[in-house]
Amino acid sequence: MKAYSLDFRRKIIETYENEPLSQRHLAKRFRVAPSFVTKLLKQDRETGDLTPKPRPGRPKSLNGAQVQVVQALVEAKNDFTLGELCEALNQQLEVPVSQPTLCRVMQRLHLTRKKKALHPSEKASERVQP
Repeated sequence: MKAYSLDFRRKIIETYENEPLSQRHLAKRFRVAPSFVTKLLKQDRETGDLTPKPRPGRPKSLNGAQVQVVQALVEAKNDFTLGELCEALNQQLEVPVSQPTLCRVMQRLHLTRKKKALHPSEKASERVQP
């Protein structure tokens, strides 16, 4: 659901200040929830700003340069797990990236997370840690 417009919010505040209405009657008059009127009045009282607050929880996305860094890291060492890749990005770009965000980026780049299986001849490789 979209946020109520700034004009609508101002109209509610002006009506509350100019007419002797309770918050509940004001909510009925403008056909909004009483909790919205309460929060709007509190926001106006505390900050004086009636603009809607940004919606939380939007997943972060990486910009084009950061996506190129991801691609370069994967090409350089394709055995990275998502956790290791997140740490490498955090060290290189100083931008914390979650594993789900990184997974979406890799899907967009058509990069797989499949790792190469170790064969008996590779047991002495650097990937095997004692």
